[in-house]
Amino acid sequence: MREANFLIPTKTIKEDGTIAIRNGIKPNKNSLIDSPRKPKWLRVSISNSKKFSSTKEVVKNHRLHTVCEEAMCPNISECWSHGTATFMLMGSVCTRACKFCAVDTGNPNKKLDLEEPKNVAKSIKLMNLTYAVLTSVNRDDLEDGGASHYAKTIEIVRRECPKVIVEALVPDFCGIESSIATLVNSGVDVFAQNLETVRRLTHIVRDPRAGYEQTLQVLSLAKKINKNILTKTSLMLGLGETDIEIESAMDDVLEAGVDILTLGQYLRPTMNHLPVFRWVDPEEFVDYKDLALSKGFSEVAAGPLVRSSYRADKVAYLIDK
Repeated sequence: MREANFLIPTKTIKEDGTIAIRNGIKPNKNSLIDSPRKPKWLRVSISNSKKFSSTKEVVKNHRLHTVCEEAMCPNISECWSHGTATFMLMGSVCTRACKFCAVDTGNPNKKLDLEEPKNVAKSIKLMNLTYAVLTSVNRDDLEDGGASHYAKTIEIVRRECPKVIVEALVPDFCGIESSIATLVNSGVDVFAQNLETVRRLTHIVRDPRAGYEQTLQVLSLAKKINKNILTKTSLMLGLGETDIEIESAMDDVLEAGVDILTLGQYLRPTMNHLPVFRWVDPEEFVDYKDLALSKGFSEVAAGPLVRSSYRADKVAYLIDK
């Protein structure tokens, strides 16, 4: 049975004039491959709560982008109903085209909203957040990958909302050390960069400019620059990885000094993205979490609907403010 959200991508023109591929990927051989029927435990309810509506209004009024919307996150109803959102910096067009991601792809041609840092800080204050997650698209069109813009946003959030804990889920910045240092030294509390999948599947799942070793190096460098910063990464399961490969990935990120690990089910955004290989049972996620904790991670979140930023505030106890 074909998935209901099958989309034939077309070029779209964004508000700033950027031409992009909608949902980030063109029709390909995967478009003809069905995924197994989605199990009951992955069904989510849609919220119409006042909090959901007010969060949506804040995001809209300040011309902000959220990964909740752009990446079709299944937890948007739950998170927005609790007044939380993951802000996506530097626009809604990514320069890369990972085969699991629904964010539009294209070349932003160095365009940046210079008011965005202030608007993000203002929104965090209006939403009365105690834990804010900032992520971004990849911006390979910018010399520093957008690190200075990212850091400026964090600095303004720090100034305007001094008690807020800030997590940054960053791109790999092509491994440029100066860009990574800019982020680490910006005052961020949690530095995250996602491994996404096991070593064997990286070239299938991620954009060619990304890499398994590159992500490990980014995470390791962040820890070397500031040994006290919390580092975090995430793995999607259900793409065809084995238990041995999952455990090996855990060992690799631990060796890179990672403190926090999240594990979640891969969900296919459209029929043009990679098909789901299998649905991982909730009990298996419990086993993976127990294994990861036994290996020495400070905190592990694992479950079918867990995403990198899902309930990120649960690690607040690890941070001394």
